[in-house]
Amino acid sequence: MAAGLALSIAVTPKLRLISHQNQSSAQKGGNIDPRINYRDCASLIQGLSRKKLPVAAERLVLEMKSEGFVPDSSTLSALMLCYATNGLFCKALAAWDEIMNSSFLPDVHVIAELIDIYGCKGYLDVAVRILHQIQLKDSNLLRDVYAQAISRFGKKGQLELMEVMLEEMVSMGFPVDSTTGNAYVIYYSNFGTLSEMEVAYGRLKMSRILIEEEAIRSISLAYLKKEKFYSLGQFVRDVGLCRRNVGNLLWNLLLLSYAANFKMKSLQREFVRMVESGFFPDLNTFNIRALAFSKMSLFWDLHVTLEHMKHEKVVPDLVTYGSVVDAYLDRGLGRNLDFALRKLNTNDCVTVATEPLVFEAMGKGDFHLSSEARLEFSKKTNWTYEVLITTYLKKYFRRNQIFWNY
Repeated sequence: MAAGLALSIAVTPKLRLISHQNQSSAQKGGNIDPRINYRDCASLIQGLSRKKLPVAAERLVLEMKSEGFVPDSSTLSALMLCYATNGLFCKALAAWDEIMNSSFLPDVHVIAELIDIYGCKGYLDVAVRILHQIQLKDSNLLRDVYAQAISRFGKKGQLELMEVMLEEMVSMGFPVDSTTGNAYVIYYSNFGTLSEMEVAYGRLKMSRILIEEEAIRSISLAYLKKEKFYSLGQFVRDVGLCRRNVGNLLWNLLLLSYAANFKMKSLQREFVRMVESGFFPDLNTFNIRALAFSKMSLFWDLHVTLEHMKHEKVVPDLVTYGSVVDAYLDRGLGRNLDFALRKLNTNDCVTVATEPLVFEAMGKGDFHLSSEARLEFSKKTNWTYEVLITTYLKKYFRRNQIFWNY
């Protein structure tokens, strides 16, 4: 046996070939070449699992044992997950018990995946049993296992299972940390109702955990999708507009809640408050205002915004140019477009750097949509705004049977 093991280590360059040959042989019911290390064995079992060949994986491990090799933790774990993934739950539990009765410490990700499989199949009692066995084996693993299980269920939208895991974790005496608490809110904002999301956010506040940027974005997106602009404004005020660790995000979301409802006086008032509070407008701030002014045909305010951008040295992007082009063309003022664009450097290369949340609330104008399609399917890479606008205007005028030179 020792000679066989030494040989398997010595022929490392051939292991990949041996694994490939073994997989083919296993699928055909043939013999397995024992000259293989544990990592290759686990990898081969995973490959057989993906091909839905658990019997072949089992035969591989049995022949490995018959050659005198004792499967290690990675091999047994791979076999266990192969069984579970392919619906052989009794055999999976038998493999699990073999791991638990050995000297091996199970891998946190393997445990979480096993709990995920049993939980999603409705065997929640088995998932809880696994957790209790881990507590007896090595309680130091429990916290990470719970966090992994909550994350896995949450990402799949299995909110009830996520709640069970969270309650189990708390009952075991583990506090909810910032990462888990914020993830909990994110999953409810992604998959739950607005009411459920608000309850989750309330629980986060009661636990005195600070809501982080990703969770703020997820909640805001949920409100925007349902066009609950007033609720969005109330939420960002509740979080606290003076928080500086998220930059201008909260202020921009507040401005967006007014812009989406075209409450222009409130938009202007809060913009002034933002500046007075020591926050400097960024590209998103200006584009939120520019889009609102464009849709409302407030040309003077739009021009003031462009001047302010220039003063603050904020570089405009495709959204900024689109707000100008669409505003003038929608009102039949194409002849004056050249004057408006003098405030911008049309020789710059095209970029889009605006926050996607802005589009969720304000949408994309015709120029923006047309330009995106052209940029996506064009082989040309160095588009400037001048060339893009000229190309768009030709198409626009031809479509509307309007004839003049830009």
